[in-house]
Amino acid sequence: MELQTIIQKINISAELKNIAIKIFENKRISIDECVVLYKNADLSLVGMLANQIRENKNGNNTYFNKNLHIEPTNICIHNCKFCSYSKKIGGDGWESTVDEMLDTINKADDAITEVHIVGGVHPHRDIHYYGNLIMQIKLLRPKLHVKAFTAVEIDFMIKKAGLSLNEGVLLLKEYGLDSIPGGGAEIFDEELRAEICPSKTSSEQWLAIHEALHQVGIPSNATILYGHIETYRHRAEHMERLRLLQDRTNGFNAFIPLKFKHKNNTMSEIKEVSVIEDLKNYAISRIFLDNFPHIKSYWPMVGKQLAQLSLSFGVDDFDGTINDSTKIYSLAGSEEQNPSMTTEEMEELITAVGRIAVERDSVYNHVKSN
Repeated sequence: MELQTIIQKINISAELKNIAIKIFENKRISIDECVVLYKNADLSLVGMLANQIRENKNGNNTYFNKNLHIEPTNICIHNCKFCSYSKKIGGDGWESTVDEMLDTINKADDAITEVHIVGGVHPHRDIHYYGNLIMQIKLLRPKLHVKAFTAVEIDFMIKKAGLSLNEGVLLLKEYGLDSIPGGGAEIFDEELRAEICPSKTSSEQWLAIHEALHQVGIPSNATILYGHIETYRHRAEHMERLRLLQDRTNGFNAFIPLKFKHKNNTMSEIKEVSVIEDLKNYAISRIFLDNFPHIKSYWPMVGKQLAQLSLSFGVDDFDGTINDSTKIYSLAGSEEQNPSMTTEEMEELITAVGRIAVERDSVYNHVKSN
């Protein structure tokens, strides 16, 4: 039975039925319609719709890559209320040197295709410091894709060097930056941003940095931090701003919903949302972001089992094998305290739910299928 016929037969409101048919017909839904899905649609309905979109875009494929995470420092100028990671100079933070980071890469498996570099916004490190790191990585491993620095880090390092945004972006490209991750977006509503991360790069500037990078051929990912003090409308409005930017640049590879974790931070009184809410959020993200090619479940944060479940709710990317080095979410109480997976473990989790495991490079070229 076709999905459209199923929609006509199921017992839902006329409003939901109209939205569901619109989605089935590949028509873009509005912010208001997105909020209706969050509030009134059950998990089975949004899961069914998201899965159809996922399979229309990517078939049965589930992507992963062989990557290495490096966190240069957890010393940070910002005091985000949800953060369980950052420290100030003189405290119990860490500062890896360029040589230490290069040694980590040098010892990594030759099969690694990407190094992912994200950390705190260090007050003394500018664009030239990190540009030198990129150049040294390229000398050591010329074919290694460098996906590095959130827009928040880039904002600071460019300003510290006294450069304009366009000058900084071109310089990063010259240094050899290949792509950037999607962190630092948090929630775009400025009132909420002022409440949970008041000193951080503004929403407008985060989007401007990604747009500038896209314009010079550097792709990126995008994120949302959900499950704290935001409403469903805040989530929908956040995704709308991403969708509009993607309409202009087509520079985003993937969207990654990041779940708020409440341990060891100043928002610990907030209860974490349920697994049902996690899956619903993945599904609605897939439905709303019609121009994003991929939705990623970041398994070191939500755990391997939930990430595996998400493959039936719009998700088609499992991130990477990592290497037990990322602490950003483990310190906040993530499900995976020692995040690392072999290729075989990754493929087994994917194929166990009837999906095809596809090893990819950082821009989704196929390396190998299983």
